[in-house]
Amino acid sequence: MTQANADMEACAEMIRHGSLSFHAASKLLPADVRNPALALYAFCRLADDAVDLQQEKAAAVLQLQERLTLVYEGRPRNEAPDRAFAAVVESFQMPRALPEALLEGLAWDAMGRRYETLSDVFSYSARVASAVGAMMSVLMGVRDRDALARACDLGVAMQLTNIARDVGEDALEHRLYLPTDWLSDAGLEPEAFFANPMPTKAIRQMTRRLVMQANRLYYRSEPGIAALPLKCRPGIYAARLIYAGIGSEVAEAGYDSITSRAHTSKVQKVGWLMQAGLRSALSCVSPQAATLYAEPLPEVAFLVDAAAEQKQTWSRADSLMDALTALAANDRARKQALLTDRARPT
Repeated sequence: MTQANADMEACAEMIRHGSLSFHAASKLLPADVRNPALALYAFCRLADDAVDLQQEKAAAVLQLQERLTLVYEGRPRNEAPDRAFAAVVESFQMPRALPEALLEGLAWDAMGRRYETLSDVFSYSARVASAVGAMMSVLMGVRDRDALARACDLGVAMQLTNIARDVGEDALEHRLYLPTDWLSDAGLEPEAFFANPMPTKAIRQMTRRLVMQANRLYYRSEPGIAALPLKCRPGIYAARLIYAGIGSEVAEAGYDSITSRAHTSKVQKVGWLMQAGLRSALSCVSPQAATLYAEPLPEVAFLVDAAAEQKQTWSRADSLMDALTALAANDRARKQALLTDRARPT
């Protein structure tokens, strides 16, 4: 087995255990897209886990920035996801701004950033999800701005679904992705919610609003799927249907994502995979929907620009550096607060 094949096997194994929904949808992608997509998702999974599982989150994000720099210099670390992603970057001329956007979103996570408005949540979703959608479009050879805008719609929709599903799980970790102005309108303080997370009517209404926003974007994304190469459509339709199905399960539970966590069964996934194949076939004879040409969400426009420019060196290093600087300052303040607490007489 060649090194490249061994690296791809390792990436596939990471996805098999780390992202069941994408693993299921990827089976419908053609091999020339599926393999680089697995490499892409493995690197994204590695990045996500590096921040989630480390105590020193600022250091973890800075190390990821160094790894990304080595990837773009053609000198990846001697690890399967790095080598595989470096091959993808070289083969597809992946604009650096796209993975940098993902790292910026992870930096926001690491500093425990909260989001005041729905637009702020969209901005976060653009970085941690739509950036991946834009990179997937590049892997499929799609650089058309309208199709890229719809791919970014799909990414935001998927992230909103994740947030709606994980309200309770996030609260236990003192993470909050619901817009804080929604909580203020309901007379709720984040810290009080963390102390006693309950599926109150207000919280369930907020969860419902997220699911409704996600559904709106799922529908708006579909003309973009029909604009992809035919061989790629089943896999992306499958991802859209599986994630929307998670939102349906949240709705079925009365938008209570605190006492239960929505999940989908293997039987449901098989049904959505079959439906994805049917929708792909129908997309060949259906007229193109006018919503394909809708303007991109303002929060994702920079991703559309980066992917459409077809310049590998197109970068947003200043924006990423701002996030990393804020993260480092946040980390120093946290450590100083810990030292101050320890120094106080008991």
